[in-house]
Amino acid sequence: MGNKKSKLVVLSGAGISAESGLGTFRDKGGLWDQYDINEVATPEAWEKNPELVLDFYNKRRELCIQAQPNQAHFALAELENHFDVHIVTQNIDDLHERAGSTNILHLHGEILKAQCSINPNDVRVLQNPIIKIGDLSNSGHQLRPHVVWFGESVPKMFEAEDIVRDADIFVVVGTSLNVYPAANLLYACKKNCQKFIVDINELTNVKFNNVKLFKGPASTKIPELVDHLLQLNG
Repeated sequence: MGNKKSKLVVLSGAGISAESGLGTFRDKGGLWDQYDINEVATPEAWEKNPELVLDFYNKRRELCIQAQPNQAHFALAELENHFDVHIVTQNIDDLHERAGSTNILHLHGEILKAQCSINPNDVRVLQNPIIKIGDLSNSGHQLRPHVVWFGESVPKMFEAEDIVRDADIFVVVGTSLNVYPAANLLYACKKNCQKFIVDINELTNVKFNNVKLFKGPASTKIPELVDHLLQLNG
């Protein structure tokens, strides 16, 4: 029997997909500069104008399908050869899956799925990238995007906390750590967990001293971090 692999958990956010051409939300020029959150990404928006909401997510779905994983996604997938890797992602795209990662928890839903507007547990994989008014769930109700909107709870948060709690290594990539409750995951780590943040910006809101920052774009810094981890734990 070989040595047990160290448990490595990755929390990924919009920044890792930005280099694949998928716009981030909060940065300048991001999606929220072009759309009003309240008009397209809340339960109230859905009640008021479901057609506009569907149109917004149909466009995002098409962009997701066109996008390709980048070197950061591939490098994280490569880590599975050396560690027990768990990816907790705030992203609703499938770029981690397409790069080859196999153990992924989507905190905020998946753009390539739809759910019943009445029963959130009635979820299906979309065969057609467009959801239209009149497309119904198994129970006969309008389908909506399988995404967690602002103002909705994050049902997989407790599962994510359980995953993080016994991590030996915790990597945060492409998220400003301003999105709660996901940002709290950094605080769920055990004391001796090795923590790394990969981000293009300086992070001023992280209160830990024992966090190593790899500053720069994910596509170059994640491969650097992978080399670093293999040396440390080799």
